[in-house]
Amino acid sequence: MAADTDGSAEPAGAQARTGGAAEAPGAPVLDFREQVFVNFRRFDFAEPGGHAYRWLDVKHFDLGPRPPDDRGLLEALIGHVQFRDGYAGDGANEAGGWHGSYRLDAVTADAYEPVSAQEAEHTVRTWAEGGGPVPAALAAALEQAAYQPIRAATGRYRLRELGRDAFHVWGGVHIEFHELVLVDRRAGTLALLVGADD
Repeated sequence: MAADTDGSAEPAGAQARTGGAAEAPGAPVLDFREQVFVNFRRFDFAEPGGHAYRWLDVKHFDLGPRPPDDRGLLEALIGHVQFRDGYAGDGANEAGGWHGSYRLDAVTADAYEPVSAQEAEHTVRTWAEGGGPVPAALAAALEQAAYQPIRAATGRYRLRELGRDAFHVWGGVHIEFHELVLVDRRAGTLALLVGADD
């Protein structure tokens, strides 16, 4: 996961990094553009511990000049080095065999279900506000980092629960783990959005 950020309403912790194409031979090009990390601990909650150690991580990619259908984009994402991230402080690892709590070989395009903008926003909002109202600055950061991209997307996909059999050796360390893939063909972008906790 990216480094902690401050509690500004700007895209918290936007980090530009050099991207790379999807790795599978013949796969469409996905260029990694930046990572936005919103750390709830950096915001002032009314109740101590109201942050519940939650965070939102968004990885942004640019689509290549001839992107395939959405399934092809999901396959390209799964093949990209930025997908090999355990979201436990390890970051993306080219040699990594995991994604979140799951073994990499357990995550396929079929593991994602299409959802509406309303369903996708409800998933994030219910998780983010599970402990009560969030501070105004955090609400603004979530609006910019999550809710606006969800509404703008032309395709939205939610990672299904794959079960404990799909866990790698330390899988299941997060109390909650929510993942969306947002395809915006008008903007020529794809976003991988993960909301979880430490």
